[in-house]
Amino acid sequence: MARISAMTEVAAPAGRTWQLVTDWPSHSRWVPLTTVSVLGGGDGRGVGTRFVGRTGLGPIGFDDPMVVTGFVAPAGDEVGDAAGRCDVDKLGGVVRGTAWFEVQPLGSARCRITWGEDVDIAPRALTGLLRPLVEAGGRQGLRSVLRAFARDAARG
Repeated sequence: MARISAMTEVAAPAGRTWQLVTDWPSHSRWVPLTTVSVLGGGDGRGVGTRFVGRTGLGPIGFDDPMVVTGFVAPAGDEVGDAAGRCDVDKLGGVVRGTAWFEVQPLGSARCRITWGEDVDIAPRALTGLLRPLVEAGGRQGLRSVLRAFARDAARG
């Protein structure tokens, strides 16, 4: 299993950042070549919500179906307020495992977001053989996604 994570600071309050990062279709703006759609379940954001990321170019691509398994919003926007955390199970044939993100308040106008994933990529044996490359590439990919997310969140 490959373990990847990245973090960045966001020039936006934790509450607003949380609302944006849990708006699943918005991920289409930050994750290259991916369109995210909510399938149902839960309340569209919380535990039980099912969504899918379709990654590809034209007819060539794959679906990454997911379900939210944990969902606790940040307690507030101020330093010392508890972080929010969302946990997701990845249920696809190409990517399987778990993902999570945390939004840590750093004051009324800043927060830190950390995104992590523990995943296997089909074929599963490939992840084991190429784990250092998968982890390095995944880390770079997550950093890029978080930079795009942070720019979007800062714009409000």
